[in-house]
Amino acid sequence: MERIIPEVPNSLKKASDCSIVELNKKCLQFIEEVTTNVDEVQRRVLAEILSRNANVEYLQRHDLNGHTDREIFKKVMPVITYEDIQSDINRIANGDKSPILCSQPISGFLTSSGTSGGERKLMPTIQEELGKRFQQRSLAMSVISQFVPDLEKGKGMYFLSIKSEAKTPGGLPARPVLTSIYKSPYFHDRHRNPYTNYTSPAETILCPDSYQSMYSQMLCGLCQHKEVLRVGSYFASSFVRAIRFLEKHWSLLCNDIRMGTINTQITDQSVRESVMNILKPDPELADFIEAECSKDSWQGIIARLWTNTKYVDVVVTGSMSQYIPTLDYYTNGLPLVSPMYGSSECPFAINLNPFCKPSKISYTFIPTMCYFEFAPIHRDNGVISSTSMSKSRNEKEQNQLVDLVDVQIGQEYELVVTTYSGLYRYRVGDVLRVAGYKNNAPQFYFVCRENVILSIDSDKTDEAELQNAVKYAVHNLIPFDANVAEYTSYADTATIPGHYVLFWEINVHGSTQIPLSVFEDCCLTIEESLNSVYRQGRTSDKSIGPLEIRIVEIGTFDKLMDYCVSLGASLDQYKTPRCVKFAPLVELLNSRVISRHFSPTCPNWVPGNKQWNNMN
Repeated sequence: MERIIPEVPNSLKKASDCSIVELNKKCLQFIEEVTTNVDEVQRRVLAEILSRNANVEYLQRHDLNGHTDREIFKKVMPVITYEDIQSDINRIANGDKSPILCSQPISGFLTSSGTSGGERKLMPTIQEELGKRFQQRSLAMSVISQFVPDLEKGKGMYFLSIKSEAKTPGGLPARPVLTSIYKSPYFHDRHRNPYTNYTSPAETILCPDSYQSMYSQMLCGLCQHKEVLRVGSYFASSFVRAIRFLEKHWSLLCNDIRMGTINTQITDQSVRESVMNILKPDPELADFIEAECSKDSWQGIIARLWTNTKYVDVVVTGSMSQYIPTLDYYTNGLPLVSPMYGSSECPFAINLNPFCKPSKISYTFIPTMCYFEFAPIHRDNGVISSTSMSKSRNEKEQNQLVDLVDVQIGQEYELVVTTYSGLYRYRVGDVLRVAGYKNNAPQFYFVCRENVILSIDSDKTDEAELQNAVKYAVHNLIPFDANVAEYTSYADTATIPGHYVLFWEINVHGSTQIPLSVFEDCCLTIEESLNSVYRQGRTSDKSIGPLEIRIVEIGTFDKLMDYCVSLGASLDQYKTPRCVKFAPLVELLNSRVISRHFSPTCPNWVPGNKQWNNMN
């Protein structure tokens, strides 16, 4: 099939081939073109995906019979969840190289932060998909350049890191999307694009030891502080952790800068060599850093140390919004820019108004990335109805899916995608609200992940999973003739790293006092019962702190109900919230805490899928 879909400018791959002004101009022209001709581009994208993959097993199974038009596609292809194709993905993971989902070779799997049966989901990917993610980044940077002149003349101080990965039984890599990006040839060739000129050498980013990686990146960022025009990390939580790391280790870092040496705890030779290419003895800089970090208040420390910084590049939408006050404190209110929106399935959209307030952030969908559909969400008294987000949709519900150009302003939708890498009418699980339009392309607010109630970093815990974990933990109380009368939870980000907190009201029927160690065992049981993404964050990434149970006085949840009713909740329909975010509710619960208990150790976790590890 002849390719007639608009392409991102080729110069994105080799920015040195043209001036940065010309590159930005071409990118902005591309955005203008594809957001104007949205429906035509989407129609062609779907036709190209279906034409390429006409002979794959999955499409033949559903009798598409080589058709590439939208109407037939929607009539015969079901809307699916991960569980519907898990057996196909397992076949690919186990080494079946036949064209099951995609005609192009599957180069690996991107591990989704969503979970299936406690394990990461495996999203098939192809080499072309990785290129789209870099194209998305370049488009976003061209937009930002309109707001920050001469951005290409400085560097970005980004705290980036790789996470543990695994190989499937068939030999394919399975790793988080960011790890896949950092290990790709695109990332290693990034020096061709001035917008990817970072203070951190590649060796420091690719170092698997989290302490050595963070220490060396922070050291390089401090040494080049005058060149830094933007700072960030992918998630807001990661950037906050970097600040707290500096708070703990600034004295050691100052000593290295003063002497021109590297701390002996940095043992990775490639890291040491890459840092020594940057590090030189600089007593004056060390004195400056020491003077700033020794002050009583760390308010504005980022703006004080990196004085030329124009903005902070972090995701602050969704669950990351809980870090906004902390970021504002440490940066003296520097703009918080969330430039892009995507997932393990596919890149989706960019932010065309990057310097707006975090509460106003919306993302404009780029119609060349994949084929988009949207399932209307219906709410009952503000709660997403179960039929809207049920695991399967009947034929009538599937017919209600609308195309990108047909969404309505103010309406909420669940995102459904058909990708170049072999996902067809796949439910992503993100809930979005239409904010407006750029030309004919809708702009969306990110509302939430379906059913997620707790999240600290890349972890996502839903109500059913938490309920199940609590059920297992309560078994520890049975020998003492005790049970949990009520419970709720919240994500405490006041500590770094943040951690899960559960409030328990206990009914004790026996006369034997419950030892404190039993509640610690309850904490660990809950952690062991949570998904692999949470357990990796606790064990390997250290991005989540030990889970805490706070025992509250008898009658606390009655007072919680009374307070909610006083705010207008219906007494007849009141149900205890399984997660609280409203500050007065958290304060009420905390005011009645009689004891606090933490998980005594990290839960078990190993890279890869449980069934793969059992095969070894």
